[in-house]
Amino acid sequence: MGDDIIVRRAKANRRKTPQEALNATYRLQYIDCDVVDAMPRGDGEEETEVFFFKLGRRISNDDLEKKYELRGFKPVDPFLLAAVNEDSQSFAHKFPNCTIWKDTSGKWCYLAFNRRSEGRSLGVGRCDGWGDLWWFAGVKK
Repeated sequence: MGDDIIVRRAKANRRKTPQEALNATYRLQYIDCDVVDAMPRGDGEEETEVFFFKLGRRISNDDLEKKYELRGFKPVDPFLLAAVNEDSQSFAHKFPNCTIWKDTSGKWCYLAFNRRSEGRSLGVGRCDGWGDLWWFAGVKK
């Protein structure tokens, strides 16, 4: 694959509402409520391996989708990514991490975990691309 890969195991609680899944991470939230309400739940109740890869350069969501494909991954669902960051509160300090998905109108959405000057944070909204500091979360296809 060529990139450094980090692997974490987590189990998503898919019975939570999207807002409950975010609240369980105990982070400052910068969110678009409409995007939160429409977050995909994913499937499966078992513990799952989540793979994080870093590209180290700016990339559009369309090109990022291709990078996932090349690695045999698909973007992790937001509930599972929230579980990773709930289980390891400091993970995003060193490894700012995110996932992407398309909403029902075909627009790119994201969930991202980071540390800002005001503390641990998460963001949910829409964007077109990413900078060089992000680790992208995926699961095997």
